[in-house]
Amino acid sequence: MKNFFLIIFVSIQLNSFSQNIEIYEKPPVFIGCDDQAISNLKTCFNSKLNHYIFENFRVPQEAIQDAYKGDVTVLFEVDKTGQISVIYVDAIYDALKEETKRVFQSLPKIQPGTYNGEPTFYQYSLTIKIPLTDPEVIKANAEKKQEDLKAYEDLDAIVSNEFDSVTNHIVKYQDLEYNSQLNIPFTHQYYSRFDANMNGLGTNSHTAAKPYVYEDVARYYDFEAEKKALAKGSDGWWSRKLWDEHMVQIQGEDYWFTIDPVFDLQVGKDTDADFNTTFNNTRGIYVQGGLGKKFSFSTSVFESQGRFAQYYNQYAESLKAFGPDPAIVPGRGIGKRFKDDAYDYPVAEAYLSYAPANFINFQFGHGKNFIGDGYRSLFQSDVAAPQTFLKFNTKFWKIKYTNTWMWLRDVRDAVIEDKAFLTKYMANHYLSWNVSKRLNIGLFESVMWTDTNGRGFDINYLNPIIFFRAIEFEAGQGSGNAIVGASAKYKWNNKINVYGQFILDEFSLSHIKAGEKSWKNKYGYQLGVKYYDAFKVDNLMLQLEYNQVRPYTYSHNTIVNNYGHSNQSMAHLWGANFREFIVIGHYNYQRWFADAKFIFGTRGLDFNDGTDDFSYGGDIYRNYNERPFDKHVKIGQGNKTTTFNAEVQAGYIINPVSHLKIFTNISYRNFNPEANTETTFKNSTVWFNLGLRTDLFNWYFDN
Repeated sequence: MKNFFLIIFVSIQLNSFSQNIEIYEKPPVFIGCDDQAISNLKTCFNSKLNHYIFENFRVPQEAIQDAYKGDVTVLFEVDKTGQISVIYVDAIYDALKEETKRVFQSLPKIQPGTYNGEPTFYQYSLTIKIPLTDPEVIKANAEKKQEDLKAYEDLDAIVSNEFDSVTNHIVKYQDLEYNSQLNIPFTHQYYSRFDANMNGLGTNSHTAAKPYVYEDVARYYDFEAEKKALAKGSDGWWSRKLWDEHMVQIQGEDYWFTIDPVFDLQVGKDTDADFNTTFNNTRGIYVQGGLGKKFSFSTSVFESQGRFAQYYNQYAESLKAFGPDPAIVPGRGIGKRFKDDAYDYPVAEAYLSYAPANFINFQFGHGKNFIGDGYRSLFQSDVAAPQTFLKFNTKFWKIKYTNTWMWLRDVRDAVIEDKAFLTKYMANHYLSWNVSKRLNIGLFESVMWTDTNGRGFDINYLNPIIFFRAIEFEAGQGSGNAIVGASAKYKWNNKINVYGQFILDEFSLSHIKAGEKSWKNKYGYQLGVKYYDAFKVDNLMLQLEYNQVRPYTYSHNTIVNNYGHSNQSMAHLWGANFREFIVIGHYNYQRWFADAKFIFGTRGLDFNDGTDDFSYGGDIYRNYNERPFDKHVKIGQGNKTTTFNAEVQAGYIINPVSHLKIFTNISYRNFNPEANTETTFKNSTVWFNLGLRTDLFNWYFDN
């Protein structure tokens, strides 16, 4: 090696992931650069490090013998103390990797970079070209080339630095999601953190249409303050990514994006099952970002396998779609067979969000939406599988107006044509009006229709300001199924608010006056109350809720114009012909959380035993003309079933930014019908789970 004449070339490109040098930011200062102006510190850093590597790097013998020409890529960090440490090295020879680490370990401590006067860390990437060459030679060649090119100005000269300029504009990520038009992933547990802030007296917020976008909530809740309060404070790269940051977070001059892995890994035990364990194995990726100030996007892709509690597996298989696949996993989608008794259920969700002005937001995507202030919704819920949607949110004065158009599927054997699922359409209008500092009133209308007479997606329903019932009447009696509703919320004070919904599918005043409890009077209502910082315990939220829906609500006399999607309800999980009372508690302390839920219910189910095959009004997919009688219709008719669901969950939020948490929960379910049938039978079970989950959507196991 001593007698070998090195032909050397060093090319070092420093790509800082910190902010561009501004008045309040100073990059690290290499030894010998102390007398330089701030604007020259980066150039001096490059030059000094360049020379140090050239003088100290010893190319391994095996690379010399092979006459190797290539790159060594290094990712390194200057920490708050000025210590330089290697994070990652990539090279074709292990000896090159070891030599790179040795050279960097020999680097002296330098003056650390600062932000706003406080020491901070900087990360750099560096490429070392092998063979090496003297940096002075590189500099001289570059200067000569520059002189040669001065006489020529063409397109190449104009754009030659375009790639570098884009790279150099990467700055430190500034949590832009918290003021973006992105949706906050809707889970009841996470939304309880800022529910009190959104419902304070005097706020002009609108809380029914979910998911919220960050920009709307940021007016009432400081996400950045929450992040700082929960921060672990570690400076190590892996520590920051695990506890406090997105796995990847990039910000440029007019764009930003983040990438996180997604997990839902669970193992559990169901005492009523004939198998040993339950499990869920979800892996995926969650990407969100923004282009400019008005355009945002998000996508999440999940690959999952799962075997749930016995009752839940049976429920999933009762939802089976046309075809060979054995089940629909509730809220997720079609499940293929995995092994002998489990399911493989891939899911993808994504949307684009655009706000051309402060008062309006457009979203187009594939996912879920929810309308209501309660745990349940009688208008539109998130219990069914994701669906394609187009949504407009318009805000002005004391008004928020939400228009949603959806493309749904009926997947039953009876409606399949050419082995393809039937497409049906749904349009919703929801007007929220803050009448006073305390009172909010909402008006809701919805219509479901199909491709009757080849009309496809009826353009009449694109009108955002119209009464759907009138359009339905003009199109014909069987053209669609229109539903109307109203909601209200009253803020008793900053700690207590009362809410409710009323849904009306069909109404006959003459039958009401007759007092005969006619089947035609199809309606339901919800009453609830929320108590924040309950009993003077900070961050404890208690919620009581009562729901009831009369038989045959949401159903229709055509085969497909029911209020459903992929064999599940688009409103309440139980369909119709039920009443329930719910008690919920949410508690948060720093990264710790605990939840409890108790549901008491009465349901009226069908027998379907070959002798009694009538529809008693609970299954919204059945034709309401299959009813056994017209009068004296009441909740719980048919196979009256009492249910009790209890669930207690506790856990720790590993990363509040990516919504990653570790948890354990235990649930108890007692299902007690008056008559046991093939699909409805007495069941009592305890289900225990332990898991690691990226919490991006609600699971509903209280069917």
